[in-house]
This record gives sequence, C-alpha cells and structure tokens, in this order.
Amino acid sequence: MRVSIASDHAGFEQKQALVSYLNEAGYEVIDRGPASDDRVDYPDFAQVVAQDIVAGDADRGVLVCGTGIGMAIAANKIDGIRAANVVTPNFAALAREHNDANIVTVSGRFTDLETNEAILDAFLTTEFGGGRHAGRVAKIEALERN
Repeated sequence: MRVSIASDHAGFEQKQALVSYLNEAGYEVIDRGPASDDRVDYPDFAQVVAQDIVAGDADRGVLVCGTGIGMAIAANKIDGIRAANVVTPNFAALAREHNDANIVTVSGRFTDLETNEAILDAFLTTEFGGGRHAGRVAKIEALERN
C-alpha cells in the first residue's frame, strides 16, 4: 500500500517519526514534506497529499498538524477526498469502515506518538464496510457535484 504523508511545522516531528514507523511496517511511503520545522502553511501540504490520492499515486493519506483540524478542513476541499480528523484508533477504524475515509489527520501537539501509531495501524488495516454505508458515501460524493 502506498501512503502519502505530510505535515506543517507543528506536526513535523511526529511526521518524521511516523514516516519511519510506516517504512518499518512495510508501507511504500511518499513523504510530501516539509523538510524542516520552519513555519509553513498547512493547506499547501494538505493539497499535495489529497492530489496524490485523487490521482491514484497513493492509496491513503496521512496529515499531521497541531490539531489535525486544519489539515482535515483543507484536504476535504479537494473533490474525492474524505479526510477524517481522529484522536483514537477506534475513530480511525470507524472512519474507514463507515465513511471510506481516504486521509487521516492527526494531532502532532496533543496526541502522543504511540497513539498516533495505533491510529495509523487502524486506519491502514480497516477496510470499507460497504453495505448500508456505501449509499451514504455516494451521497457525500454527490455533494461534491452540487
């Protein structure tokens, strides 16, 4: 599985650790930056990861900022993206199972690395449940066309 990942300056340290974690777990990781913890604007990095998903260059995306909230808002502006800001592994699994989320956003300031690793594990191993959830996801996709 190909995973595109990026952060802003607030999420840089955890992004670096999560890149290593994902590589060690055997994922093909596309690190979209930044290359340092110098101040950057999170929408720029959310856009690049979202475009990787839409273009088919990555299967899932991971975005890290101070809270994860700004990254989720920015990524969700791109058609075809269902980004979920999550704080627990259970939320990550449900975002995949019920919403077919293709990007997870996490907090680099308020969530510890061990929890974020567990969130990524749940997000990357949980499949979309389909069934009754498929119709709801289709309605979300229809909102993009309106």
